[in-house]
Amino acid sequence: MTGDWFVPGFSRLALHVFPTSAHLRICAVPLLLVFALTANAAEPQRPAPSRSGIEFAGADIRAMQADDFANPGMLWVERGARLWQEPAGRGGKSCASCHGDAKTSMRGVATRYPLLDPGTARLMNLEGRIMECRERRQQAEPLRYESDELLALTAYVAHQSRGMPVNVTIDWQNRHNFEAGRAMYYRRMGQLNLSCANCHQDNWGRRLGPETISQGHGNAYPIYRLEWQATGSLHRRFRSCLSGVRAEMLPYGAAQYVDLELYLAWRAYGLPVETPGVRR
Repeated sequence: MTGDWFVPGFSRLALHVFPTSAHLRICAVPLLLVFALTANAAEPQRPAPSRSGIEFAGADIRAMQADDFANPGMLWVERGARLWQEPAGRGGKSCASCHGDAKTSMRGVATRYPLLDPGTARLMNLEGRIMECRERRQQAEPLRYESDELLALTAYVAHQSRGMPVNVTIDWQNRHNFEAGRAMYYRRMGQLNLSCANCHQDNWGRRLGPETISQGHGNAYPIYRLEWQATGSLHRRFRSCLSGVRAEMLPYGAAQYVDLELYLAWRAYGLPVETPGVRR
């Protein structure tokens, strides 16, 4: 038995087949080990340990988030509670007309998003579901992404899951979305040639100017940021990061952002929903 085997990434010389079966048995073990290590390296990884972004904030920010009277994001939650009861659209129905008391019906809902919509086979985040309900069920005008109304309703719905662990499902139906989000997380972008992972996986816990780099979880969104002086969505944060590395920003609600959101939700598995969070 003579000849060469070729595996991408290895030279033909290194994989030359020796003429005896004994030599084949000897060289098979390290080859299998190499393949196993390569496969393990390709598997998606969660941070170990997983830590919410609030753990990297100063004591003043942590105290502000913990106090509902001091947390400015609660203004959006309260507005969302009012919008939940307001009729909208040609049918004159409110969210409560179908879903009743959000404290009961929306409990735990935010922990499972983004998820696949069975009607359209499209991955939806919580904002997308709210807009879908508004347009199809209430027959109302769509809300603009990042508008105060949509942020308020999203914050109100997500707030009902506060304290519950993030628990998205990854299966054969949304696996391609998960892989697309994972690819975007590791893709180097922009003039600075940086990926999400370069900061939030490789360097979390280190200082970047006055801030400590977090693990980049989305469990507190919609979130109030002092630099914005407003509540914003996770997509707004994506755009801020893309702007920071001098990369092209996608529009709010872009499918690529929702895929990335799914991957981040998987990374944040088990962390409690904190909406509305507060960050500097």
